[in-house]
Amino acid sequence: MGLNDGRVVLITGAGGGIGREHALAFAATGAKIVVNDLGAHFDGSGQATNSPAQDVVSEIKKMGGDAVANGESVSDYKGAKRIIECALDNFGKLNIVVNNAGATKRADFADLTEADWTDGFALKFFGAVRLTRAAWPHLKTNSGSILNISGIGGRTPGAQFTIGGSVNAALCCFTKAMADAGIRDGVQVNAVNPGTIRTDRYQKRLVAFAKERNIDVAAAERHFVEDGEITRIGEPDDIANLVAFIVSPEG
Repeated sequence: MGLNDGRVVLITGAGGGIGREHALAFAATGAKIVVNDLGAHFDGSGQATNSPAQDVVSEIKKMGGDAVANGESVSDYKGAKRIIECALDNFGKLNIVVNNAGATKRADFADLTEADWTDGFALKFFGAVRLTRAAWPHLKTNSGSILNISGIGGRTPGAQFTIGGSVNAALCCFTKAMADAGIRDGVQVNAVNPGTIRTDRYQKRLVAFAKERNIDVAAAERHFVEDGEITRIGEPDDIANLVAFIVSPEG
């Protein structure tokens, strides 16, 4: 028996990085997964093909798990509702939503445009709001859970993370408000604030930093560790395993 046997989990931004690890961790604990990622492309029959989301689905099925790919966007409420419908159509219920999708531009404040700010809030913050609205009635029925991945930048933003820090802080406040509503409605709502995690985005930052300082990548990573006052760079499954536990009955 797994921690999440038979439960249906919807994860946004699950085609790579931390989101992919969420999907694999939940599958390993017995859950059925809706792998949502904007990289998904669909054929005439509506099936996802040659996409990061479908690749994750294939990995899960090789593990003996059950999953479906979804390429809808949470950029509007209709898209959010269609993502929920995908879970219901394929698995008949929805127990857990992990709002993981969204990235923001890193730059000095003076270099950020109006569009950068709009884009930064559009997907990660408002996407989580829309999906929460669409999922809430179904989660109430199943005493379900919402887990928001907001990032430590919401508490400790740097000069290059003006948008990201603001978005993550807003998502943390939204989490607290919905957690209070969840007490009334029987829905568990939490946020996890990852620090520096070894993803493709981190690797690009690391390489750029190394070139800027004219040092090798190993030295650049040591700088990140020392500057962050941490013992090591986090791995995606550090976060994913924690998330899968938090929303399980034991969590």
